[in-house]
Amino acid sequence: MEKKLASRAFWLLAGPMIISNVSVALLGLVDTAVIGHLDSAVYLGGVAIGSVIFDFLYWGMGFLRMGTTGMIAQTHGQEDANAMRTTLGQSLLIGLVLATVILVFQTPIINTGLHLLDGSEEVKYYADIYCQWMIWGAPALIVLFSINGFLLGMQNAVSTLKLAIIVNAINIVLDIVFVVGLEMDVKGVALATVIAQYTGVIIGLWFVRKELKSYQGHWLFKQIINVEKLKRFLSLNNDIFIRTICLILVFAFFTREGARNSDLILAANSILMKFYLLMALALDGFNHAAEALVGKAVGSRNKQIFNLSVQLALKWSLVFGTAFTLFYWLAGDWLIAMMTDLETVRDVAEIYLPWMIAMPLVSIWCFLLDGIFIGATRGKEMRNSMLVCTFVCFLPLWYMFQFLDNHGLWLAFTLFILVRGITLGLYYFYIEKKKGFIGV
Repeated sequence: MEKKLASRAFWLLAGPMIISNVSVALLGLVDTAVIGHLDSAVYLGGVAIGSVIFDFLYWGMGFLRMGTTGMIAQTHGQEDANAMRTTLGQSLLIGLVLATVILVFQTPIINTGLHLLDGSEEVKYYADIYCQWMIWGAPALIVLFSINGFLLGMQNAVSTLKLAIIVNAINIVLDIVFVVGLEMDVKGVALATVIAQYTGVIIGLWFVRKELKSYQGHWLFKQIINVEKLKRFLSLNNDIFIRTICLILVFAFFTREGARNSDLILAANSILMKFYLLMALALDGFNHAAEALVGKAVGSRNKQIFNLSVQLALKWSLVFGTAFTLFYWLAGDWLIAMMTDLETVRDVAEIYLPWMIAMPLVSIWCFLLDGIFIGATRGKEMRNSMLVCTFVCFLPLWYMFQFLDNHGLWLAFTLFILVRGITLGLYYFYIEKKKGFIGV
């Protein structure tokens, strides 16, 4: 009976999160397809480089979502309504401070990013335009991280799904209107995103208000700004922040090396990376379900629910990972053709497609373990694993394999993903052998 209940709880979280995440990935594919059907690869390159700059900013701030999910899930397991509000308040407070810093220092941030990422002058020109428009969505997106972290931690994946679908639907419609209808090229892509993000904040805050009505408690301002509580929140999030920055460094390095090779390689790699993100975001549905269920199991000290959550996440990650590998093998060429009508970009992307076919089965392990460690608020282990994978694995391997050109870049990236799973797996077995994640 316990197993059936755990399975039902798992799919109530995983199902909506998969749909929600796939809608995010589809938005990225629509962005690429809209830009990819313009008359030059430089537009794709401009958005690719601009996107990496915002990956640094926004994925770096993604620690708010992950840290908030883990801590909220544990307060949910403890049924502490005041602590739920305090954690959410701290997340929003820290997020708004960071957003203000980004807006104040936007010019040096964008200029530094464009300088470091390289690329042709024409690509940099369009990347700069994209960034100048996108930067104004920073406060909205960072607040959305906190909102999504709260909703997921409360195991309310349905509201997270509704929010994602609404935001991404608005974004896609505006993409078509601004880029195809009004011919705004990269400006249109950025403006559509910013408008959708602020709309999402309004809707998301309404979902939060509705959720908190079921858990009567109080907003304790003194607790929100309590130094010790903020230190605990920041301590966990500091580890996740370092881990996330390392991950972004790898993606940024990958993009930079593609840009240094040629605009054509940059455009082809950016299309294949959209396929990677589609797969990653879909499999993250199981990751997010594991975060919420593991967090609640740790909060309520329920070892049985913890084990069942891990088993279910592993089983379905394997199933979906295999399905994605088959999908990319059978339909990869067709997907590339959907993304762009530039024959030269299509031809180059097809050369490197085999790396993308192998990626799902390589990636499932680190995605799954990320969810377990986030739910258990084990940020230190995630940080250490990522530091090793970035500086001991990825960068040395790239310099070792650079004689293979872009194939060497993809090989280093694939091994980086593989080693992430191995190092987190070793941590998992060490913790379970010592005290266990539940500690009982």
